[in-house]
Amino acid sequence: MTEVTRLFDFPYYQLENKPNDSALVTKYNGKWTPMSTKEYLDKANAVSRALLQLGVQKNDKIAVISSTNRTEWNIMDIGVLQVGAQNIPIYPTISSEDYEYVLNHSESIYCFVSDEEVLEKVNKIKAKTKVKEVYSFDHIKGCKHYSELFELGKNESSQIEVEKRKDAVKPDDLATIIYTSGTTGRPKGVMLSHWNITSNVLDSSPRVPLPPSGKTRVLSFLPICHIFERVLIYVYQYAGTSIYFAEALDKIGENAKEVHPHLMSVVPRLLEKVFDKIMLKGEDLTGLKKALFFWAVRLGEKWEPYGANGSWYEFKLKIANKLIFSKWREALGGELGTMVSGSAALQPRLARVFGAAGMKVMEGYGLTETSPVVSVGMIDDNHYKVGTVGKPIENVEVKIADDGEILIKGPNVMKGYYKDPEKTASVMTGDYFHTGDKGEIDEDGFLKITGRKKEMFKTSGGKYIIPTLLENNLKQSLFIEQVMVIGEGEKMPGAFIQPNFEFIRDWIEDKEYDDIGTSEHEIATSEKVIKRIQKEVDKYNQNFGKWEQIKRFELTTDIWSIDDGHLTPTMKMKRDVIRKKYDALYEKIYRS
Repeated sequence: MTEVTRLFDFPYYQLENKPNDSALVTKYNGKWTPMSTKEYLDKANAVSRALLQLGVQKNDKIAVISSTNRTEWNIMDIGVLQVGAQNIPIYPTISSEDYEYVLNHSESIYCFVSDEEVLEKVNKIKAKTKVKEVYSFDHIKGCKHYSELFELGKNESSQIEVEKRKDAVKPDDLATIIYTSGTTGRPKGVMLSHWNITSNVLDSSPRVPLPPSGKTRVLSFLPICHIFERVLIYVYQYAGTSIYFAEALDKIGENAKEVHPHLMSVVPRLLEKVFDKIMLKGEDLTGLKKALFFWAVRLGEKWEPYGANGSWYEFKLKIANKLIFSKWREALGGELGTMVSGSAALQPRLARVFGAAGMKVMEGYGLTETSPVVSVGMIDDNHYKVGTVGKPIENVEVKIADDGEILIKGPNVMKGYYKDPEKTASVMTGDYFHTGDKGEIDEDGFLKITGRKKEMFKTSGGKYIIPTLLENNLKQSLFIEQVMVIGEGEKMPGAFIQPNFEFIRDWIEDKEYDDIGTSEHEIATSEKVIKRIQKEVDKYNQNFGKWEQIKRFELTTDIWSIDDGHLTPTMKMKRDVIRKKYDALYEKIYRS
């Protein structure tokens, strides 16, 4: 039996224990196309043999850039790792200049791209890198197709050499360098070994609620170049699950209806968008249907796990599930029982409402540097509490420093930052990694994140402000799409707010405000809209002390996005970028 100690052991373990005819499933030309565990490994081995033919040595770096998750990414991952080389995943949405930086810093010698758009960006800077050749997953004129590797590696006689290379890979060997998108400055290259990630997969697996193997379907759409989704992909492979790769972010609903997933991972921003869309549909209802819809939502907002609200609440919840929440589940395929949420703080309100609707959200916590899982909720064994990120997983130690910072120790802690021993030393104290996050562990052993050490700031009056707490409250408003709290060194907190333009357009129509235009600029500068959002700010301000409350805000006319630089690929705000971008609004808040 395969002992799983390195990343490429996972599909072999699946083949021996839980072989699956639909191990990896991608949609091509409108049709879901499954690949069995055996074919997956046959193709990965052909890639390994081809890489040997191309002269790839141990510790060479191979870059993979894909706009969407797909079967080919996984084949390349195993094919590269088996020969002792490293897979360098790159975020597709970063600029050509950042591609150039990552390819050069990692010294990648081959690059695999998904599509024409990514290829264009790579071709712009290829001459300034050490990349010998670019291959694509899509068929693109003028670019080598990755299937050429199957032809090059078809002679199985060289598999003996592949097996030797595999045997030479030790658990502590470097597997990948993940360049964190970062909210400031150049990306940092996080070095993760096979055992860093493998141990994290094995220790996280018991927390993932999967039905019996062979019957489970998951929908994968968060970027696989990020360690969160990548670890889940290995978890799914270890469990023998069928992994369906969504076509695109905007097709998740459509794909979920086709696939009927039991599980999927999400980031809070995505869940907020799903909830906003549901609420918009609720607003369009009339009469009894509308009353029932909002009764169910209000009931959901009070949800507690394990029937803690008592039998009368659970009785009402059954009615709400039959009349309202069942339709929510149908919209996401009808069989989705669990979502795993990571990357940023989740509004407790969303955890409650989706939990009430029978789609429990297990919030987790981790960082790229911790491979990534530190803790995660689990409905079994009372391991779930709304507003926390669960209990630490096995073999991972969490310590809270005197200043409240979360420190992590375990086999999952990175080998260090690539080519940056000084930066590595700055985040380590002995075996403990300094996360930069602040938190606390409650009396039941649940970890709660209270803020980001660097994001906390003091007003000129010496009062501490934790922006994320204010932001998560304000984002509960249907009128507010994004919000960033500002005010370091100023007399009071302020905020940049990106209105929820889609919802506000419906609100304008409903109120028959003919004097308000519907462009982003017209909405963001309308006095009526500003007054209405002020009401929302006033409402949520009541949850905070006077010194914390948002005294002034300005609306932005832009839709904050990854492409325009407001957000990282995992949809976290780039605070420094946003602050500079809206310098004129900042001056208006604090100087006018």
